[in-house]
Amino acid sequence: MEIYSYSEARQKLSSVLDEAESTGKVFIRRRDGRTYALVPERVPTSPLDVPSVNTNISAQEIVAVVRRERGRIRGLRRRT
Repeated sequence: MEIYSYSEARQKLSSVLDEAESTGKVFIRRRDGRTYALVPERVPTSPLDVPSVNTNISAQEIVAVVRRERGRIRGLRRRT
């Protein structure tokens, strides 16, 4: 974690923000000795927000597979 003076942080604000993003925290020290932490904000994401999968299968084919598999599960439940 890097410690910048107030003046240096003001002059190099863009690179200071980039470093805070990559390292997680950057400190800025004022002339009177007080120190502040610059921490990037974490954007909450949903656990259901997953990347899509690119396939060469149509929606109709997906529905057919799901229906076929549901039929197998229902068939297994009846037999047991």
